[in-house]
Amino acid sequence: MRLTTTPLVWRQAVELMSDFLDGSLTRRERRRLEKHLAQCGSCQAHLEQLRATIAASGEVDPQDLPTELIDTLVELFRRSSPEGETS
Repeated sequence: MRLTTTPLVWRQAVELMSDFLDGSLTRRERRRLEKHLAQCGSCQAHLEQLRATIAASGEVDPQDLPTELIDTLVELFRRSSPEGETS
């Protein structure tokens, strides 16, 4: 029996991207995200930004970052999310 899943919305896809890059998604989650990425240019761009950021920064532990920087990054992320985007 094949289970049907509802399509991901932008926010759900973004929440899965770090785990996707780490290789820690289940096969089902990975396929679901890959299907979404194939159809969503905004998420494709966001994933490429994540890859570029990781490559530029190397490995950084969140504990090594000042709280103000983390707050700023979170705010920038929130502002970058397309309002009302469902694909």
